[in-house]
Amino acid sequence: MPEDHYFSASPAGPDARRPLRVRLDGEALELASAPGVFSGERLDPGTAVLLDVVPGPPEQGDLLDLGCGWGPLALTMARRSPRARVWAVDVNTRALAVTADNAARLRLEGVRTALPDDVPGDVRFAALWSNPPIRVGKAALHALLEQWLPRLAPEGTAHLVVQRNLGSDSLQRWLAEQPWAQRFAVERAHSARGYRVLQLTPSGAPDGGAGAPGGAGATPGA
Repeated sequence: MPEDHYFSASPAGPDARRPLRVRLDGEALELASAPGVFSGERLDPGTAVLLDVVPGPPEQGDLLDLGCGWGPLALTMARRSPRARVWAVDVNTRALAVTADNAARLRLEGVRTALPDDVPGDVRFAALWSNPPIRVGKAALHALLEQWLPRLAPEGTAHLVVQRNLGSDSLQRWLAEQPWAQRFAVERAHSARGYRVLQLTPSGAPDGGAGAPGGAGATPGA
C-alpha cells in the first residue's frame, strides 16, 4: 500500500499486523503496525521533531491527536497526562484499530479512538497535536483544520508539524489570515531537519514553548 493512501477510510490489502519497535519519550517500546497506516514501519521524522519540542500537555481535560496513524502522538499524550482523555482521530479505520491495540498494550486507559464524526460536538480540546495529512491537497487540508482548530478550548493550544518544502510557511500565513484564528497567536515555534513546528496559542498568552523539552522555539528560522 503506497503511503500516500494512508488517508483512505478503508485501506486495500489485508490488515496484517506486524511488530513495530520504536522509541517514544526515551523508552524503547514494542508496539504494532499494519500496511496502509501512515509511517507504518517507523516513527515519522516529522512526528519525531514535534515530540522533541512540544510542551507537555495539560494534566487533565480533552486532548486531540488529529490524524493518529498508529498512535505515536496519542500514546505520548496519554503517557505524559494519564488523567486526561486523549482522542485519537483518523478517517482510516485500520489506523484507529492499530492505535487502540497499542494503547491497550501500554495500558493507557485514557485513549479513545474515533472517526471524526464520532467525537461529540461539544468537546473542546485543551491541546491539539498533529502531523497533518498534507498530501490530501490544500483544499482538503484547510477544511480539516477549519473543522478542528476552532474547537480548541479558550486556553487551548495547537502544535502542527509540516515539512518545509511541502508548504509549511504558506500554511502558517493562511492560518494567521483566518477569521476564526484571530484569538490565536500563530507562530513558527521550531525548525529542525526540514520540518517546521507551527504553534497556535491564545493571543496574549505566554509562549507555548516554555518548558518544552529542548525548548520549542530554540531554533527559529532554520
